[in-house]
Amino acid sequence: MRFTEDVEIFTNWHTWQRTEPELRRLLPAATCDAVAKATEFALRFHGDQRRPTGAPYAEHLLEALEVLVRGAGVSDQDVLCAAVLHDVVEDTPCTIGDVRSAFGDRVAEMVGWVTKPEPQAGADKRAAKESYLGRLADAPDDAILVKLADRASNVQTLRNLPSMSKQREYYAQTVRYIMPLAASRGWWDVWYASWQEVHRDLA
Repeated sequence: MRFTEDVEIFTNWHTWQRTEPELRRLLPAATCDAVAKATEFALRFHGDQRRPTGAPYAEHLLEALEVLVRGAGVSDQDVLCAAVLHDVVEDTPCTIGDVRSAFGDRVAEMVGWVTKPEPQAGADKRAAKESYLGRLADAPDDAILVKLADRASNVQTLRNLPSMSKQREYYAQTVRYIMPLAASRGWWDVWYASWQEVHRDLA
């Protein structure tokens, strides 16, 4: 965890080799073992996928985990497992059934909530994404934690996106749909408010 322009940045746990010792210092062994299993499962499916910034996909998954543990102080085993699994159904051949078989109903439900549905043929992709983001207001609290961590990972390095239009679009979506989910949630509320202040020029 470091600070950039008054915003906490969570980019220390970019590999499991760097993550595991710190995780085992902070959390019970059984929780760490479960998260290790979820991480191995996720990375097996994501393979050599990369993020829009060109970074290996593992970095995003472990950033989301770091945000939850080191930032928000979350220790709930299922939430942490869901955080590293959150994109596995949306972006790989893995199914919700696969997640449920390996990690149980609660983890599968969280992953289901944060999985963006495939838009119907001919549908506007941006509108479909905003519809999905709007539905998150009805998600259970544990799934919202996963989404807040996912988006925090994405937007903490927002200026790394290659185009200004993408940066502005992502900023607007975050302010409209994600920040209301963070409201009244202690650390999350403070973090997103400080993030918004630093990126206000994108409004």
